Amino acid sequence: MSVKIRLQRHGKKGKPFFHIVVADSRARRDGKFIEKLGTYNPITNPATIDLNVDSAVQWLNNGAQPTDTARAILSYKGALYKKHLQGGVAKGAFDEAEAEKRFNAWLEAKEAKVQGKVEGLATAKADAKKAALDAEAKVNEARLAAAAQAEAKAAEEATNTPAAEETAETPEGEAAAESTEENTEA
Repeated sequence: MSVKIRLQRHGKKGKPFFHIVVADSRARRDGKFIEKLGTYNPITNPATIDLNVDSAVQWLNNGAQPTDTARAILSYKGALYKKHLQGGVAKGAFDEAEAEKRFNAWLEAKEAKVQGKVEGLATAKADAKKAALDAEAKVNEARLAAAAQAEAKAAEEATNTPAAEETAETPEGEAAAESTEENTEA
């Protein structure tokens, strides 16, 4: 019987969520499995991976073959590196404490790299939001300036209309204006 470490798809259409499982290679993709090792959510940025590294290393030592994607996930979380270090311990290159020390140092470096990416994404998002707000403020200022200019132009045209000037200059216009005033007083 061939045993594989592979992904089992869950989640709805367009929003995948995977379980990392150990299963018989003849079983269906989402069918029976031997053991669940963890989960993988590719929707988040960076992708969220929860993996039981010790159990994964045990299965790798027992001969389970990971699929390409599962191998990438195991490598990302350090399961393949831990297996490699255990091989060095078995050959006598170094002891178990040294292997654990190297693995923990690698984990800290990896965590720092992931945290740097998360912080970089957060600052990029904040910068984009600030730039959008600045652009919106600039557009609003331009719109208010254009409205004030149009209002000033309309007020200037109302005071300097040719029809108003003609009625004010002609004596007939003055008589017509006086007669309308008398009609309104009465």
